[in-house]
Amino acid sequence: MSGKTIEELRVGDRAEFTKTISESDVYLYAGVTGDVNPAHIDEEYAKKTFFKTRIAHGMLLGGLISAVLGSRLPGPGTIYISQHLDFLAPVRFGDTITASVEVIEILTMQKRVKFKTTCMNQDGVRVVDGEAVVSPPKAPKRREV
Repeated sequence: MSGKTIEELRVGDRAEFTKTISESDVYLYAGVTGDVNPAHIDEEYAKKTFFKTRIAHGMLLGGLISAVLGSRLPGPGTIYISQHLDFLAPVRFGDTITASVEVIEILTMQKRVKFKTTCMNQDGVRVVDGEAVVSPPKAPKRREV
């Protein structure tokens, strides 16, 4: 299975992925990455913060964007080159986040594609804004018969 090649992509192409962020997601992310900041995993500590409760790791949301790029658009075979993220609002346990990507520029000479990347919560609040650059999958080589 292979995703869309640079020749198949068009400015304006979009894809998304939606997930409800659970306490388990946050704890698993903390375990995998070692990011055990108490703002994410200690409710008593988090009550004393600006947010008044635990929040999801920002980079967990970055992972949702990665999921869209790597599995939907361009899809399998995509190589992530860069990502810029602005974290605009907190994500709390139980929030449903939709990560979306949209092709904004095709860099033909560099064989790269630039995407607008966003995450929105269930209330339509934009929680992450950014841009990504990827190397889309190459066309499969044809076999000579």
